[in-house]
Amino acid sequence: MRIALIAHDKKKSDMIKLAIKYKDVLAKHEIYATGTTGTMVMGETGIKIYRMKSGPLGGDQQIGSMIANSQLDLVIFLRDPLTAQPHEPDVSALLRLCDVTNTPLATNMASSEIMLKALERDEIICRKNMDVE
Repeated sequence: MRIALIAHDKKKSDMIKLAIKYKDVLAKHEIYATGTTGTMVMGETGIKIYRMKSGPLGGDQQIGSMIANSQLDLVIFLRDPLTAQPHEPDVSALLRLCDVTNTPLATNMASSEIMLKALERDEIICRKNMDVE
């Protein structure tokens, strides 16, 4: 399964905690991440991660392109809803793409843990096996 990891600055420590906790699950899959998040998670877990640019520098758009082209199966995007983001239009577009393409999306720790536990139990269907276009 192809999974994207994205985290706003104030949520990067949460993403690291999540990745450490689910390291064995994530290590079995193809992981993509925005630049800084990917570097930090890879440094703490040793998991191989394909890194895009930093979110504000186009990484969100690169991940969005992958979603639009059916190249991702799951997105974990730990958002900071209390801080204004200068690239908010990119963030909104990415979330909308997940909805349009029926790509599973977790935006907080609780939903991320539910997704990763389901993934651990093989309860998430890979997008390429679905009848979604």
